[in-house]
Amino acid sequence: MKAAIWERPGELRIGERDDPAPGPGELVVRVGACGLCGTDLHIADGEFPPAPYPLVPGHEFAGEVVAVGPSAERRGEGARVAVDPSLFCGHCDYCRAGRGNLCANWNAIGDTVDGAFAEYVKVPAVNAYRLPDALGFREGALIEPVSCAVRAMHRLAVRPGESALVVGAGTMGLILQQLILRAGATRVAVVDTNEAKLGLAEALGADAVATSAEDLGRFDLAVDATGAPPAIEAAFDALRRGGRLMVFGVANAEARISLSPFRIYNDEITVLGSMAVLNSFGPAVDLMAAGAIDAGAMLTHDFALDDFGDALATVRRGEGVKSQVLP
Repeated sequence: MKAAIWERPGELRIGERDDPAPGPGELVVRVGACGLCGTDLHIADGEFPPAPYPLVPGHEFAGEVVAVGPSAERRGEGARVAVDPSLFCGHCDYCRAGRGNLCANWNAIGDTVDGAFAEYVKVPAVNAYRLPDALGFREGALIEPVSCAVRAMHRLAVRPGESALVVGAGTMGLILQQLILRAGATRVAVVDTNEAKLGLAEALGADAVATSAEDLGRFDLAVDATGAPPAIEAAFDALRRGGRLMVFGVANAEARISLSPFRIYNDEITVLGSMAVLNSFGPAVDLMAAGAIDAGAMLTHDFALDDFGDALATVRRGEGVKSQVLP
């Protein structure tokens, strides 16, 4: 099969890999669409420590089941599926406590084992979710990032009538904006230093958009979807007393932020993190099927597998919203 292969950081090859064969409890999926995200940039640059090389990346994907291994009858050949890329060990303390996204032996399709920037990919059958008829493969590949946002929503517990600030108008910020509005927030503002991105946030229902949070007032909750320390600090500063800060964007492991411990104490500020996917992929399927996310607005670029390098460059330049490869 043809695949995009990182031989090592910075060295990309579009070449041949052996076709995967399903083992017990596994499926092989013919990839219909696979999205790019910030993690793919980190893998490309050697900045994602769990990633081994050579590696076929790609963890946001949907496609058609073309082979079924023993004991994997749950999804038959021909089924259209979206796949949760999470590979939890199931036996560490975190998994036993129901916190699989914090798994001590964490792995993920496309991050630590070969993924879906390829014609075919092997997956655990239990990770495959049947696509509703209304969703094509491109919409199906958007389910994984939506599932990450759903996990954040479970942590945030938005209450009807609250106000919210979303920092970052990229894919995840715009998905979170839509889910926060759907959860009943009555005022949602979106901030991004790139003014060109703010028009879509406004079209998707933001009450206010700006390149800085300074003049937008105070909010019950603030979500950083950038991973940039100054943005996280600005989100914290925009909170009302009793507010909640969600650190959702992925920062460099060595990055540091400066927050007032007195204010966290005195204003009873809650600081939360949200890591990947946990009990959120099924709800994300249902939300996509219900039209909770405007997929037409989100899916802005598509590329052939041979043009994977161009797709990556498009993401680096910050163009559009979600870029996908259609193998």
